[in-house]
Amino acid sequence: MLSAKSLFQEILDNDESYRLFCSIAASGESQGGWENARIAALVPESERALAPKIARHGADEDKHGRIFNALLKKRGLEPVGVPPETDYTMLLERHGIGLAHEQLAADQPLTVRDVITYLAHSRVTEQRAAEQMAMLLKYFADHPDLGRAVRMISADEDNHLAYSHEELLRYAAAGHGPYIRRTLRECALAEIRVHRDVSLAVMAHMGRLLGWSRTRSALLAAGIHAMYAAERLAGWRRMVTLRTPERRDALGGPATAAPEVA
Repeated sequence: MLSAKSLFQEILDNDESYRLFCSIAASGESQGGWENARIAALVPESERALAPKIARHGADEDKHGRIFNALLKKRGLEPVGVPPETDYTMLLERHGIGLAHEQLAADQPLTVRDVITYLAHSRVTEQRAAEQMAMLLKYFADHPDLGRAVRMISADEDNHLAYSHEELLRYAAAGHGPYIRRTLRECALAEIRVHRDVSLAVMAHMGRLLGWSRTRSALLAAGIHAMYAAERLAGWRRMVTLRTPERRDALGGPATAAPEVA
């Protein structure tokens, strides 16, 4: 049966596929931590009030990376190199989404538009992250190894999504609405393509590790393409709407400590 729960359970039950899953997740989260830390350091003077929230976002991402590495350690596993075709963060950058690492590695202050670009990127990618963690939470909230980690990361992703909504609405009210709408649309349409490509690559690697039949691999690939088609038709629009979040000032405090998982 090709249910999401059975698929993830199979990945979690095998050391090599679990190793790849956690390694990909840890790498992506760590990259996000570095990016947010650099953005917090480079925000222009006029936007310095936002810097602590961006830094908190980065601290959360760093924490998530440590959690996935701790999950590996608990199983007695070492991280594996992340195949480039599965590197969601870097593939988004190559599509021109968000702020380039080259720009963030320099010491030039960002502009207000740069900050809005970062927030639009966060709005779209945190939507994806929140949805993925909600799915894992649905199936594995009580898992003996993953449960605490999934609950904490899911709550953090919800906070990140709320924060990006709130800050973009603030900038829209200040007159940046047209740029925000255009940037959100560009980011969302690129993200759904990257997500499709990364999903296909990850499933191909998992299939080889788990010995899936050609038929099963083909069915999973067809499902990924069908999801992309639905997102390209209309689903991408959920990533570009802005609403006042129920959780206000979601990143207004310090990051919570990582749960003990190892």
